[in-house]
Amino acid sequence: MRKFIALFMLAGILFVPAFANAQEAAADSATATEATPAVEETAASPEMVDDEIVAEEQSFHQVIKEKFIEGDPLYMTPVLICLILGLAIALERIITLNLSTVNTKKLLVNIEEALSSGGIEGAKEVTRNTKGPVASIFTQGLMRYSEGIDMVEKSIVAYGSVEMGRLEKGLVWISLFISLAPMLGFMGTVIGMIGAFDSIEAAGDISPSLVAGGIKIALLTTVAGLIVAIILQLFYNYLVSKIDSLVNDMEDASISLVDVLVKHKVTGK
Repeated sequence: MRKFIALFMLAGILFVPAFANAQEAAADSATATEATPAVEETAASPEMVDDEIVAEEQSFHQVIKEKFIEGDPLYMTPVLICLILGLAIALERIITLNLSTVNTKKLLVNIEEALSSGGIEGAKEVTRNTKGPVASIFTQGLMRYSEGIDMVEKSIVAYGSVEMGRLEKGLVWISLFISLAPMLGFMGTVIGMIGAFDSIEAAGDISPSLVAGGIKIALLTTVAGLIVAIILQLFYNYLVSKIDSLVNDMEDASISLVDVLVKHKVTGK
């Protein structure tokens, strides 16, 4: 979670100064234009040309908004919805998985100490007061201690599958949006090209001005779909790696728990 927050802070550090510089440049340009006498407006001096170029500079958000409108909101909106929903699910999963992370070595030490001092009930109390899938698996295993080590192992394996399913919850939707965003972009591309050819057919002549609008929509929707897919794919891969790490921790900790129970001769017989 700290790495994720740091990443957003770094992005803010990079974009905020650029945004502020663009705003200051636009303000300076507007002031310089107002201060120029009306007589000098007819002279195309290099200074005036530079001021006009600076005045036309836009912020990152303004450029994105302009391209969104140029790409036709009818085709860009579904792509944007895929991005918003995908990011919402990804952020929820990141928060949940980071909260599920627990120091398994410390937990095992606490369980072993509880077994030495308070027996199996003390170990249950430790696992119940600890959050995360590892502690939940331990609790299920300890509840079957009276039936022997074999039943403890079977209970851990069975409940481990349930916890793994909970960890992977929502990934299928992110995968769907990764596939759907480029498809929606390509659909806008095809529709834009059809409009361009319809314009050519209606005019009976090939002119750049006729096909430019349709081709522009086609290219913008395609780029938008690919960008959304790339962003969501990065989050998806991070989530998969995080889940794999948690599953490995659960498996290692479960084996260690059985070893601890055998060591303390907690067989339930």
